[in-house]
Amino acid sequence: MAEVLYTPAILALAVSLADHPLTDDLPHRAELRSKSCGSVVKLGLALDGKGQVERFGVQATACALGQASTAILAAHVVGQGPDALVAARDHLAAFLAGERGDPGAWPGIEHLASASPYPARHGSIMLPWRAAVAALDLSARTDT
Repeated sequence: MAEVLYTPAILALAVSLADHPLTDDLPHRAELRSKSCGSVVKLGLALDGKGQVERFGVQATACALGQASTAILAAHVVGQGPDALVAARDHLAAFLAGERGDPGAWPGIEHLASASPYPARHGSIMLPWRAAVAALDLSARTDT
């Protein structure tokens, strides 16, 4: 069972987060905790003049799946705006809930498909996506 859930790709992604340190100069922040497992994701974003992510940093205290999900987000978040992040979050959530047949088009997100049959892991997987959208929502409220 664990061999299917924790694939080599998931484990490799989990260790790649060091490439995206959370620094104090990222003004738009969110910190969320998973109610199901206690995982925590703290992230920060800096936006460009068009409202797209220009810089990103993260600190994740999560299982390998939560860290892998965070790494998948981090690898392609620069250049994305709120609509793309909301769409990716919603598509992944629908997939994990069994409402969609694929996890979405975000690069690398297919690696999370092995966790679909494990609802106890879904909260940790969704955490970075929810935190990124929360940081953008907070920034939208702050900038107006």
